[in-house]
Amino acid sequence: MSVKIDQISAARTEEFPRYRYVIGALILAAHLALGVNFFSISPLFPLAIEEYGITRATASLLIAVPTLIKAMIGLPGSFIVARFGLKRVFTFSWFMIGALTLSSLAPNYTTMLGLRLLYGVGAGLMMPAVGPLVMQWFPAKEIPIVNSLNLIVMSLGIAVSVAIAAPMANVISWEAVLGVFGLVALIGALLWTFLGQVQPDSEQSQSRFGLSDIWNVLRNRTIFLLVVGDALVFAFYGALTSWLPTYFHEVRGMSLVQAGNVTGLLPFVGMVSVLVGGYLTYKIKSKRLFFIIPGFLVGIGGFGSFLFANPTFIAASVIIFGVGTWIYQPILLTLPMQLSWMTPKKIAVVWGASLTIAGFGMFISPIVVGASQDLLGTYVPGFIIWAVLAWALVGTGLLLPESDVSQQEQ
Repeated sequence: MSVKIDQISAARTEEFPRYRYVIGALILAAHLALGVNFFSISPLFPLAIEEYGITRATASLLIAVPTLIKAMIGLPGSFIVARFGLKRVFTFSWFMIGALTLSSLAPNYTTMLGLRLLYGVGAGLMMPAVGPLVMQWFPAKEIPIVNSLNLIVMSLGIAVSVAIAAPMANVISWEAVLGVFGLVALIGALLWTFLGQVQPDSEQSQSRFGLSDIWNVLRNRTIFLLVVGDALVFAFYGALTSWLPTYFHEVRGMSLVQAGNVTGLLPFVGMVSVLVGGYLTYKIKSKRLFFIIPGFLVGIGGFGSFLFANPTFIAASVIIFGVGTWIYQPILLTLPMQLSWMTPKKIAVVWGASLTIAGFGMFISPIVVGASQDLLGTYVPGFIIWAVLAWALVGTGLLLPESDVSQQEQ
């Protein structure tokens, strides 16, 4: 029989009343490592294209391949976590992300792609483990706060890396820049090795959780709508974050630094939006609005980011898009955890499935945009495809079952 999240959290935080803050800090550090190393190479695409003599579609693989690997591992990752334990999987995954420290020594494109692939494996294993860790260490009332902080820190990592990658490349080699970002993850991995803990029963639980259980979770209407709507938004987000710096540089005449700064508004706005979204989660009863309104913002801001030529309008569009993309994230992560039938193993499936489906979208979207430029001489058709699909978030809000939307108010 399913155990409610508040019962699980209350019992377990009594066992570790204070150490959960150490675990929370380590989980935040893990999200920082994920964010810093995700899109850090996108502002450096022109330099990579020039040095390696590759096409734009080939360059996009440096983001698309790790995204694909994350997608492939996301759902199976829930089985891996159950089989080998949270502590081992979290440690292993973090060190794989830390392998990006070797980027500064990468002699060619193939090596760089291999290191980025390791990042994808590490991220794909880490994310399904985060949900169970949060559920076992934190009481129900703290979970929205923890989820919001995780998103804020990850946004901070993305924002900082996208904003400072190009300026740093003016001082050191662009490969060394990626190595510095990888070092952030390596330091975090060492800290987790010595300080990380999991609840004993999470390592000892061996109850079977098969394909039929996964299917029962994913066919739930609420879970399906949340996963698909979010995946299409982040496919569009991946397309824009990957190619907007190059698009602004080549088409709008911005310098690489300026293009990186404008694109870097997305995660910076995300930090504020997640904070606001987490606060509004407690204040607004209609959870549908958390998907309907952001869906409109994503659509309007996304189109404006690549259709406007005026720098002021471009920046405004990027900000609007960033708000729409991030403000609903706290409720997206929290609502499944607060369904009456949800358990730590099931939430690992939900997060793994979300990572898988969104990952496939984020793998395909940069390639489509890069290929659009290579074949048609313009990025716009590729951008438009994902801009239209991202409106699905509005449909998510409209179609969510009332019983599940209102569940967390009880």
